[in-house]
Amino acid sequence: MPDAKPSPMRADAQHNRTRILDVAGELLASSSDASMNAIARAAGVGPGTLYRHFPNREALILAVYRHDVRRLVDAAPDLLRERPPLSALALWFERLASYIRLKHGLGDALDAATKQQINDEDSGPVIGAIGLMLAAGEADGTIRPGLDPADVLLLMSSLWRTPDTPAGHEQIERLLDLIARGLQA
Repeated sequence: MPDAKPSPMRADAQHNRTRILDVAGELLASSSDASMNAIARAAGVGPGTLYRHFPNREALILAVYRHDVRRLVDAAPDLLRERPPLSALALWFERLASYIRLKHGLGDALDAATKQQINDEDSGPVIGAIGLMLAAGEADGTIRPGLDPADVLLLMSSLWRTPDTPAGHEQIERLLDLIARGLQA
């Protein structure tokens, strides 16, 4: 007997799920202690709808993280259409750094095994987005060839270690300039 594919989600159910993820992301960023009931209320859905999509808090937090990472990854091609590759890469890393700093509290709500699973599963798309931007820069001659996207991600990790203050934001600009010079062809 062939495996049954799950039926596609109804449009209203998909809308509710997306709304819950967006609202949960905002509330959890401001307070990692936001309750499931508070999230349901803020999203304009009942608790039953929330729990139908996310059976527990950890499932919701994990889904919020993945939803946001997917949006970051999906933004890479748009940035490349709007900007030169090196500029697109810098802006994308600014967004990634901001996201990681903002969502750092989400990590407190996940256990170590889940954090490792997230890192293992989601680093691939992030590295893929970096590779896309590096390849575009190689193709137009602005980024030196042969860079490993995973190495660039590790290098960029310095950005989200800066404090979320005006001085930290100035430091990010200086670091991005320094890194961009190293990536240039």
